[in-house]
Amino acid sequence: HWLAGYVQTYVERDVRSIVNVGDLELFTTFVRLCAGRTGQVLNLQSLANDCAIDGKTAKRWLSILATSFVVKLLPPYHRNFNKRLVKSPKLYFLDSGLLCYLLGIRAPEELLVHSARGAIFESWVFSELCKHCYHTGQTPPLYFFRDSNGNEVDLLIARGNELIPVELKSGQTVGPDFFRGIDYFRRLTAAPDSPAILVYGGDSPARYQGTTVLSWRQI
Repeated sequence: HWLAGYVQTYVERDVRSIVNVGDLELFTTFVRLCAGRTGQVLNLQSLANDCAIDGKTAKRWLSILATSFVVKLLPPYHRNFNKRLVKSPKLYFLDSGLLCYLLGIRAPEELLVHSARGAIFESWVFSELCKHCYHTGQTPPLYFFRDSNGNEVDLLIARGNELIPVELKSGQTVGPDFFRGIDYFRRLTAAPDSPAILVYGGDSPARYQGTTVLSWRQI
C-alpha cells in the first residue's frame, strides 16, 4: 500500500534526517495518536500520557510533525470577549489520505460511517484553505473560537478588522443546528448581519439567514 510505504519512509528516513527521535516504533504510535486527535483542542499532557512519554518529548515530537508539514496547529482567537476562552491550539492533519490511513480507514464507504468522519471533513477543509493561502504567498489568517462553556466556531477568517465565522459540517443535509456556532458568534460580536460561511458535505450551495452555504465540492 502506497500510504504504508509513505509512513515507513517518513518515519525511518525523513524524521531521522530532522532529529534523532530514539524509539521509532514509539514515535509511530505517537503519530497515530495524533491522528486520533485531529480537529480537537490539543491536550499535550494527555497525548504524552497515552503514548507513555514525557511532556517535553511530546512537545518536541509534535514540533517535528509540524516542521515536516504533517500536522498544523490552529491558534485560538484571543480577543477579549469578556469570556473565558480556550488558550490551547487545535491539532489538524494536513493530508486527509494519510489521516484516514492512520485511522485504519481503507475504503471510501468506511469513511461514511466512521466515528471520526466529522473531524476528517473538518481537517480536509482546513487543509484546503491553508493550501490556498500558501499558494498565494499568504500566511493563513485562520483561528478558531471556543469558550469555557463549550460555545465554539470551527474557523475564524481574519480579513482586516473583520472576523468571518466558518462552520464545517460533514452532514449532507443542512439543518438549523449547523448554524449554532455562527449564531452565537454574531450575538457575541453584536453583528447579526455580518458575513458567515457554512461548508457542508452536500452538493447544493445556498443562502441561509445571511450565511453563505458552500458545498464541499466548491472548496
